[in-house]
Amino acid sequence: MKTLSITDARTHLPDVLEQVKNGEDIGIIAGDQIIQLRPVQVVAWENSYLYQEYGVTPTEWERFRRRMKRRRTREKYVSFEGNFDPNALA
Repeated sequence: MKTLSITDARTHLPDVLEQVKNGEDIGIIAGDQIIQLRPVQVVAWENSYLYQEYGVTPTEWERFRRRMKRRRTREKYVSFEGNFDPNALA
């Protein structure tokens, strides 16, 4: 891994970022630690956590939501649509 000081990284930031995008391992020395730079895939979806953590696509999530809504209706569950105040229970 190539390491840079914060000053060097700041001075050459466009080049450093381009190198990281091209697969180079680069770290920035910050105090007694090295912070590794790496590209991160950005998922343009409201629930990107579901996709990144579990591989659930927006289509799968929507299908699941519709299925659960039908199930709640069929089994006569009641949905709460307000704000829950846990202090009101005390």
